[in-house]
Amino acid sequence: MSFEVIIPFLRPIQPLLESATISEIMVNPDGSVWIEEGSDMRQLREIRFDDGALQTGLEVIANRFGKKLDADSPILNLRLPDGSRLAAMIPPVVNPFPLVTIRRFTTQNFTLADLIRVGMLTEQQAATLADAVRDGQNILIAGSTGSGKSTLLGVLAHAIPEHERILLIEDTAELHIRKPHVVSAESQTDTHHSQITFDALLRAVLRHRPDRIIVGEVRGPEARTLLDAMNTGHRGTLATIHASSAMEALYRMGTLALRGDVHADTHRIKEEVERCLDLVVYIARIDGKRFIREILEVVREGDPALREAQKLLTTHP
Repeated sequence: MSFEVIIPFLRPIQPLLESATISEIMVNPDGSVWIEEGSDMRQLREIRFDDGALQTGLEVIANRFGKKLDADSPILNLRLPDGSRLAAMIPPVVNPFPLVTIRRFTTQNFTLADLIRVGMLTEQQAATLADAVRDGQNILIAGSTGSGKSTLLGVLAHAIPEHERILLIEDTAELHIRKPHVVSAESQTDTHHSQITFDALLRAVLRHRPDRIIVGEVRGPEARTLLDAMNTGHRGTLATIHASSAMEALYRMGTLALRGDVHADTHRIKEEVERCLDLVVYIARIDGKRFIREILEVVREGDPALREAQKLLTTHP
């Protein structure tokens, strides 16, 4: 589907969608339009949708993507033809008008050199992480929403050897991995078709001979399946997770894995997380600037406080 097919239903924000510098477009339920450009967030008071126009447009867009958006299914997530990610909610979840957030991937062609230049990571951090990817280490990238986790993951994936088969799974497709042998799959939990959960998709992907597994975001019981995959020889896995520090990312991975294994105990899950993961990278976002704050090497023994003190490879003040 071409991008031009979508534009008529989003006409008031067409210039924003075509901008090379705007990274986020937000339309709030009060009708106000906001953008994030660089480290600046501001309201565009001159842009408004006519009453009812945005919801009607969103319903048509959802239908053309094989999804549904109505009072019974008021939440929509999809990828636009240009690779941007659209998330929307309509009444009665929000009122009086829809809530729409479009994340545009203005950095999808970034390289490690680009990230170094903009201050997201240092040359030492870049070398450490690229070597880890080439060596087949399992890496978990943590941070808040909009911190740049997906950007870093996509850039690090470029260090994967060209001959390896990469299986990429996401809730809503947004990553652009420029490698010759990439198979991308997207979960289907809000479409007109069969409901394919993230965990079910991951289990299915494991049957298709991956050399590398890339998970767009670990957020539920699929953490259990991912640990099993890493535990049975699937090396070089890359994944992201929401967390506020490298150590918290380890704990959150364990907590999510417990949801997928009601018979497991906390201590055993903790050991599995430590056994499966090699590095945890934490990206901070402060005053609009995104940068790697921690790279934590995961050790298989010792208490967490000692592990953090001994194995925090790099830090940022």
